[in-house]
Amino acid sequence: MSWAFLRDLLSGVNKYSTGIGRIWVAIVFMFRLLVYVAAAENIWKDEHDEFECNIKQPGCENVCFDHFFPVSHIRLWALQLIMVSTPSLLVVFHVAYRENREKHHNQKLYRNPGEIDGGLLCTYLISLILKTGLEIVFLVLFYKLYNGFKIPRLVKCDIKPCPSTVDCYISKPTEKMIFLYFLVATSCLCIVLNLSELSYLIFKYSIKCYLKRYVKNQQ
Repeated sequence: MSWAFLRDLLSGVNKYSTGIGRIWVAIVFMFRLLVYVAAAENIWKDEHDEFECNIKQPGCENVCFDHFFPVSHIRLWALQLIMVSTPSLLVVFHVAYRENREKHHNQKLYRNPGEIDGGLLCTYLISLILKTGLEIVFLVLFYKLYNGFKIPRLVKCDIKPCPSTVDCYISKPTEKMIFLYFLVATSCLCIVLNLSELSYLIFKYSIKCYLKRYVKNQQ
């Protein structure tokens, strides 16, 4: 899978972000995207082939694997990376709209098209809310699909066509567990950063509006 588009998107968003937003971009790029591409993807590459049960009944291993892993951890992680980065496109599109509007009118309509104010501020806040919501949704999804943030060494399966309860063994459970914890930790950190940036922007522009109103009343 090519991650060039996601890399370019994060680079573009970085130009219009606050300081906290740039930290979020760095974490997503360095500690999530690069870790996924460089290490995690290889660990889960042969997970189905290395899933073994102590019986050779045709179809038994397949149905047991599908039951315990309805969606691969690594594919869900990839989907999470894409989904939580996508709301940032709203900011990029809004800035592009401002720049095109200036070109169309052939005059300077904004002090800086990428400055977070007015309509762009609303777009930026919406993107932060969406990113936070998606992070939480995926964490809940991970927890529900796999009955917690854990990868057992052994699972017992009694689903047909297995003739009885069979023992199935998951490959590299400790290594996968470490990366799963890393995924959860970075997701939680990104949620904290998004909420911090959201609070910072709301506080900053609330103070700005209050000072404008105060000056206006004084005049």
